Amino acid sequence: MRITGLDHLVLTVADIERTVDFYERVLGIPPVTFGEGRRALTFGTSKINLHQAGSELLPHATHPTPGSADLCLVADIPQEQILAHLTACGVPVLEGPVPRTGAQGPITSTYLRDPDGNLIEISTYNPRPAVESNS
Repeated sequence: MRITGLDHLVLTVADIERTVDFYERVLGIPPVTFGEGRRALTFGTSKINLHQAGSELLPHATHPTPGSADLCLVADIPQEQILAHLTACGVPVLEGPVPRTGAQGPITSTYLRDPDGNLIEISTYNPRPAVESNS
């Protein structure tokens, strides 16, 4: 077997609409409704399904708990713009920008918390040095 990507993950949350508002307003991740009124957040080729704490769909994690996730999301704007946007939204920054290592190489990350206390890392991939041409 060879895993090729992440389709979706599930966040158990205390208040789905509060979570939807935060992720859309602060992180620019649009919500969708699917199935029988289920809510999710979509970005790129992935999504975050939202489960209401106490009403999780089966099967679910052994101990689904709001605030137990640690997510790293990749952005395509400079960290300075990320910081300015978070400030404008009134979202406190826990740490950053700081250097880290992502799945594809060096990244710069800023950390914050969502309404349930999940740790959210907003990262940007560092530009790769230009390769000089001898032609």
